[in-house]
Amino acid sequence: MIQFLKQCTFSVNDVFQKAFSILTSHYFSVLGLFLLLFITSNFSTTLAFYIQDYSFFLSCLMFIAFVVLYFGIQLTLFKYILRIIDSDNKVKISSIIPTFLEISNYFGGMLLGAVLSPLLIILALALICFPLIYLDSDLVYKLPNIVLSIGLVLIVPFLLRIAFFPFFILDRNVSSYRSLRLSFALTRGNMTKILLILAVFGLMHLLQTYLTYKSYYFMSIGLSVLNSFFVQPLVSVVMAVAYKDMMADYKGGDNPSVLENII
Repeated sequence: MIQFLKQCTFSVNDVFQKAFSILTSHYFSVLGLFLLLFITSNFSTTLAFYIQDYSFFLSCLMFIAFVVLYFGIQLTLFKYILRIIDSDNKVKISSIIPTFLEISNYFGGMLLGAVLSPLLIILALALICFPLIYLDSDLVYKLPNIVLSIGLVLIVPFLLRIAFFPFFILDRNVSSYRSLRLSFALTRGNMTKILLILAVFGLMHLLQTYLTYKSYYFMSIGLSVLNSFFVQPLVSVVMAVAYKDMMADYKGGDNPSVLENII
């Protein structure tokens, strides 16, 4: 177990070193795309506030437009990083703009993986736990909390397992459902590495919260600037590098089964 953790730690260190090198070499390009995400998010929020009283239809239309634009820029960022990792330093703008099919598959993957699948998990748990009501009538009041608690324990790892589906859409040109299955297969045996990566970024945010709580305002502001202009862009680069590293060791098929890769 200790040897396994050491190997995972070294692997995570390699991911961060590669990601750090890529970000520092292409910092302004990555930061520019990241700032576009920030501007789009804030501009859409401000615009929605001003037009919400004029037309509900217009508000919905603008909401859809900005959602597509925001995630389109996010996919552009991912695609740009993937091109850099593939040693294509002279990246053309036309080659990193996601196609309509890629954007459609991305939203299809989000709907299927992040919305429908968690709902199906909750529904399945509710059906499994429902007969328990006949054993104890008091459980009728406790059952919703029990189902939601168990569901949360199952849903969080599931969402982590499918987190790499956008990269399959951009890198392999696969469909929504297939990208989810490939991500599920790719992360099999790699959850410890993924959790270690999340822990590093989580510690940065916890440190900022701690400094704010302790009223170390100057240190908190400094760390906030570091998080905004370096750590958050680094997250996207780390995800792309982790995807490429795991793909290099991937020995599964191109059409994996979900049931075969649960554990």
